[in-house]
Parts: sequence; structure tokens; C-alpha cells
Amino acid sequence: MRQAILALKDGRRDVARSMGLRLAALAEADMHLVPVPTTRARKAVRGFDGAELIADVCASAASARVHRLLRQVAGDAQRGRNRQARLSAHGRFTCRVADLQRREFVLIDDVVTTGSTLKDCAAALSRSNGVVHQAIVVAVTEAGGSNVHR
Repeated sequence: MRQAILALKDGRRDVARSMGLRLAALAEADMHLVPVPTTRARKAVRGFDGAELIADVCASAASARVHRLLRQVAGDAQRGRNRQARLSAHGRFTCRVADLQRREFVLIDDVVTTGSTLKDCAAALSRSNGVVHQAIVVAVTEAGGSNVHR
């Protein structure tokens, strides 16, 4: 799995498609999926946002819906940060919609290490009156075990 995640982060669209198909088994029809956005710099290097492509494929296979509601507004990527720096990062995302009218959403991401990014995204949706009731991720790192329910 580590090699697949690294291939995705190196720009392999085929890997993102495969991951999306695998996650489709966990999604439900009419589920509202929100991909966790990557940084602009990473998107420019790869040519695509991995979580967005994974969410698109997952939604298509599961008859779910993708909503690109989140925008990264502050901070750098979590990649390369130690655990404490990851856990202290917050306020990095905003929601593009002012009032989500208590709609329920599921976050989609490639990998979770500490859960900090997922919590930050959920907080951004909550500030816009959205509800995140779960996240679907491709992989959980060993360090991610303490904050993630599997």
C-alpha cells in the first residue's frame, strides 16, 4: 500500500483510479463525498488532485455525489512534518459555501497519519453548517492508529 500511495503522490492517475474503485465498496448510493484538497503546489506538480480523482471514481462507481467544498487557505502540506506539528495544524481549510443546511458529508482522502487534516476539514464544513459523519481513506499509517477508528 505504501508503494501505491507514493505512486499516487508522484502523479500516477491509474493508481488514483484503482484506489477510487476500491473505496467505492465503502460508499453508498447518494452519499455526499468531499475530497480533502491538496496544496496548489502539489496539484501543479502532479497535474491533478489525488483525493479529487479518487472521489470522482468512487462516486461514479457507487452512484454517490462529489462536492468540492473545501479550499486550503493556510499552511503547507503535512508531508514531512513531525507528529506534534501535524496535530497543532488547524484553520487551514475553509468551505466555499456559506450554509450547507445541516447536510451530511463523508470526507475522502488518500492517507491519514494523525487525523488532524480530517478534523480540520470537518471543522471547516461545520462552520458552514455541514455535518461530517465519517471519512473514507485509502490507508492509515501506523502513527495514525491513536486518533482513527477503523
